[in-house]
Amino acid sequence: MGILDLFITASIPVLKVLLVTLLGSFLALDRINILGEDARKHMNRVVFFVFFPALVAADLAKTITYESMIKLWFVPLNVLITYLLGSALGWVLIQISRPPSHLRGLILGCCAAGNMGPMFMIIIPAVCSEKGSPFGDPDVCNTNGLAYSSLSMAIGAIFLWSYVYNLVRVSSSKSTEGIDDSTSNFSEEPSRVLNGSSSEPLLSKDLPVSENRVDHFALPCTSLGARQQIVGFFVGAVPQIQRLMIGENAPLRVIEDSVSLLGEGAIPAITLIMGGNLLRGLKGSDVHASLLVGIIVVRYIAFPLLGILIIKGALHFGLVHPDPLYMFFLLLHFAVPPALNIGTITQFFGAGEKECSVIMLWAYGLASISLTLWSTFFMWLVA
Repeated sequence: MGILDLFITASIPVLKVLLVTLLGSFLALDRINILGEDARKHMNRVVFFVFFPALVAADLAKTITYESMIKLWFVPLNVLITYLLGSALGWVLIQISRPPSHLRGLILGCCAAGNMGPMFMIIIPAVCSEKGSPFGDPDVCNTNGLAYSSLSMAIGAIFLWSYVYNLVRVSSSKSTEGIDDSTSNFSEEPSRVLNGSSSEPLLSKDLPVSENRVDHFALPCTSLGARQQIVGFFVGAVPQIQRLMIGENAPLRVIEDSVSLLGEGAIPAITLIMGGNLLRGLKGSDVHASLLVGIIVVRYIAFPLLGILIIKGALHFGLVHPDPLYMFFLLLHFAVPPALNIGTITQFFGAGEKECSVIMLWAYGLASISLTLWSTFFMWLVA
């Protein structure tokens, strides 16, 4: 395939994400108010507790087997490398830009955690189905792509909620040190993140950490990520159970069909919420331009270049198999924008919400260009 053909193939999935995102922004406008702030909060909870677990569990059950788990052992390591590398680059950016203490966890999170969920689930199948795709038969490509994406999404969720969550928690707690006890329970707005119109504080100094409302919500997100992986792996890895639930002739296929039906709502719902949340970034904040430029340079220039060296090195030493789709998938880890759930985490603590909206607005706005160009180059590189 020529460069132009590869560019067109790479641009289609990015345009799909962009169009649905724009629809979400339109629905969130004040004069439309279909996807307002309260609606997004309630929809977010449905996604996290229903759609997202169903999507991951169903895809893992259908695509992950004992043999494929051995074949894909490098995927968890690749995700870990992106977090370690992003954290190192984020630390350098913090030393240069000297941001306020309450934003340091947000900056590290944006540099370390990429969108390894919805973005992969949209891009990989769309690239496979494009005419003239360099990845061979569309059905085989789609099946393998779902296996790669599901595994990456499940592992990425655990890293996000165990690492980035605590980064933001620590940095937000440091910014509130010295605040008077009468005002240390945060404002009413964070208290409504999970409680609708309730004025009950999100965090209380009178309660132990394990009883705080944020921990009650965040721990289910982390435990759900583990549970959905366990269920999916268990069904996929045990042939007897897989034959009972997966396939046209499986006697319990109605269970898998129902779970898959729920999971299909995850991607459009998350993308619509993303569009609505990005709208807040248009209102602006006091984020310095140097900080924005630094995050963009880290994620869209330094990260992909280092990713090419890492994956090529892994291929040279025989750590990964030279399948073009698998190589493209691993390289894509280094080119995606920051994880959307970072914005949800900042909402939990009421620290850096506006700044996060501005960062995400610029990051996802430029991702439509950056992701298309890097996807084109990656396909050329592996093909």
